Amino acid sequence: MRLDVVTIFPEYLEPLNVSLVGKARARGQLDVQVHDLRQWTYDRHNTVDDTPYGGGPGMVMKTDPWGDCLDDTLASGYEAGAHGPVMVVPTPSGRPFTQELAVELSAKPWLIFTPARYEGIDRRVMDEYATRMPVYEVSIGDYVLAGGEAAVLVITEAVARLLPGVLGNAESHRDDSFAPGAMANLLEGPVYTKPPEWRGRGIPDVLLSGHHGKIARWRRDEAFRRTAENRPDLIERCEASAFDKKDRETLSVMGWRPTDDGRFWRRPQAVEE
Repeated sequence: MRLDVVTIFPEYLEPLNVSLVGKARARGQLDVQVHDLRQWTYDRHNTVDDTPYGGGPGMVMKTDPWGDCLDDTLASGYEAGAHGPVMVVPTPSGRPFTQELAVELSAKPWLIFTPARYEGIDRRVMDEYATRMPVYEVSIGDYVLAGGEAAVLVITEAVARLLPGVLGNAESHRDDSFAPGAMANLLEGPVYTKPPEWRGRGIPDVLLSGHHGKIARWRRDEAFRRTAENRPDLIERCEASAFDKKDRETLSVMGWRPTDDGRFWRRPQAVEE
């Protein structure tokens, strides 16, 4: 996979040289190119922004530096043999970034990230390049950052760990929170390691039983408990048909009931019978 990042703060992307992403780069699994947008400015102040049309506070990133930089980035990528580029625009007004979207992006051969600063990038840039490649406007949460570089790091790490060979164990992400399949709408439960007792605290007996079926069931039940406590909205949006008989029994014990539309609902604890 090739990754290009266009930014006015190249140093912000230094974490791409460490941990799993850095190792993947060293092994040649990821070709990461970071471009300084100011190199595509033509005035002595290296200006990348201007006042917004229509007035209002803040500044807007200009079209010309972005257009020239993206044109050169595409040209260099094609010369290097890359194909199928996808433009990823981190923005709080984009679609939510989910594990499902991470899986989708991990199947793309070439991602071009355009993290903005100030009030964002002139809309015409996204409209122009949407005629040349898919453009994904993506939000990592319902909050606003000073710039999109932190979002690039989040998205890159989530995507890169899904690439073949990046994780030491290819099955490591199978039981992740939100992983497609059985964990699609669940949070992963608690995990334990040695020693078996620490400061008077042990671990659940089932994990020492060697009974793989019981262990799998315990882990799934714990996933339901954690999801019900921290993210009940995930259970509410699921169809009851997504859960097997034992899943539904577990939900019933926790106070969840099937509804007429085939989903689950739980009476708020503060409501009296």
